[in-house]
Amino acid sequence: MEKESESLPAHRARRWWQRAPRIPTLALFAVVAAALLGTFALILATVEAERTQREQAARTSDILDSLDEIVRATMSGETGQRGYFITSDTRYLAPYREGRDRYLAEMTQLRQRMGDDLPVEQGQILGEIARLGDAKWAEMAGVVMLVEQRRIPDAHARLLSDEGQLAMQGLRRSVARLEDIERVRLEQAAQRAAVAEGRMLPSLAALFVVIVCALALGLWQAIRTAEAEALAEGAAAIAEARDRADLLAKELNHRVKNLFAVILAIVKMSARGDAAAAPAVDRIAKRIHALVTAHEVTQGAGKDQTVDFADLIGKAIAPYKSSSERCELDGGELVLPGKHAVPLGLVLHELVTNAVKYGAWSSPGGLLRVRWAREGGRASVMWEEIGADGTVPAEHSGREGFGSALIRSSERQIGGTITRRFAERGIVVEMEFALDGAE
Repeated sequence: MEKESESLPAHRARRWWQRAPRIPTLALFAVVAAALLGTFALILATVEAERTQREQAARTSDILDSLDEIVRATMSGETGQRGYFITSDTRYLAPYREGRDRYLAEMTQLRQRMGDDLPVEQGQILGEIARLGDAKWAEMAGVVMLVEQRRIPDAHARLLSDEGQLAMQGLRRSVARLEDIERVRLEQAAQRAAVAEGRMLPSLAALFVVIVCALALGLWQAIRTAEAEALAEGAAAIAEARDRADLLAKELNHRVKNLFAVILAIVKMSARGDAAAAPAVDRIAKRIHALVTAHEVTQGAGKDQTVDFADLIGKAIAPYKSSSERCELDGGELVLPGKHAVPLGLVLHELVTNAVKYGAWSSPGGLLRVRWAREGGRASVMWEEIGADGTVPAEHSGREGFGSALIRSSERQIGGTITRRFAERGIVVEMEFALDGAE
C-alpha cells in the first residue's frame, strides 16, 4: 500500500508532463502572440500616420488659404489706395478699408492656425510676414492720410518711393517660403503614411501564415489528444482484462490445488484397510505431492523476486522421475528474474509432459538430458531426449496445438527464442533468452 501511495505522485507527475505543452508548441504560440502584437502596433502606427497626414493636410490647406487671403487683401487695399490717390474719390476707400480689415483678421487667424509651438524657421518667417505686411499697410495709410490732407505732392513722392514696393516684394517672398515649408511638411506626412501602409500588406501576410500554422498545430494537437485518450481507454481496458485474467488464474490455481487434494484423498481412501497396497499408495501419494510442488513452482514468484533454474527444472520433472526414467541435469548457477518463472515453468512442464507421453520417457530406459549456462547477460538451455531404443518420435503435423502456441507465447514473454528439432536419437529443444539488465 505504501508503494502504491509513493508511486501515485510520480504517476501524476508523468501524466501532467504528458499533458503539458511541448516546447515547439510554446514557441509557435509565442510567435503568434508576437505577430499579433506587432501587427497591432503596426496598425496603430499606420492609423497614427494617416491621422497625422490628414491633420497636416488640413493645417497646410488652412495656412495656404490664410497666406493667399493676406496677399489678396493687401493687393485689394493697394488698389483702393491707388484709386483714391488718383481720383480723390472717397468711394475707393471702401475696398481699402475692407482689405485692411481682412488683412488684420487673416493675420490673427494665421497665428492661431500655426500655433505657438513653431519651429524656429517658421516662427521667423511668420514674424517677417507680420512686419512686412504692417509696413506695407503703414505706407498705404500714410499715402491715404496725405491725400485727405490735400498734400498731393507729398503723397505722390511717398507713393513713388521704394518703401511700399520693397515691403510688398518681401511680403510675397516670405509668404512663398512659408507655403513651401508647409507643402514639404505635407509631403513628408504623406510619405510616412505611405510607408506605414506599405508595411501593412507583408505584415498581414506573415500574420496569416502564422495563424494558419497555429491552426495546423492546434489540429495536430487535437488529433494527438484524441489518440492519447483512445490509447488511455485501451490501456484501461487492457488493465481491467488483465485483472480479470489474474483473478481467474488465481481461482483456477486454487481449484487445481483442491483437485490434487481430492485425488490424494481418494487414493488414500482406496487403499484403506489393504496393507498390501500401502507401499504403492505411498509412492502414488509422493508423486501427487511432487505434482503439487511442480504446479506451485510453475506459477512463478513475484516480479521483484528471483528463481533458481536448477530448482525450477528439478521440481518440474520430480513427479515423473523414477529408476526407469533416467535424467541428467548439468549447469552452473543460473538465477532467473521472477517474471521469467511462469513462462519457463510452463514450457518445462509442457516438455516433460510430452516426454512422458511421446518422448524419451514414454518407454522404460529413456534418457532426458538438460544443460544450461550463462554467458554475460544471456542464458541458454539445451533440452535433449534420447529414446531407449534410439527411435525418434514422429513429428506431429496438422494445425498448431496448445503446446506450440504456449511455447511461442513464452518466447515473447522471456524475450528470447525457443527452437525444436528432431535429432538422430530424439527431440532437441534449444532455449536462449536475456536476463534482467540485458538487451
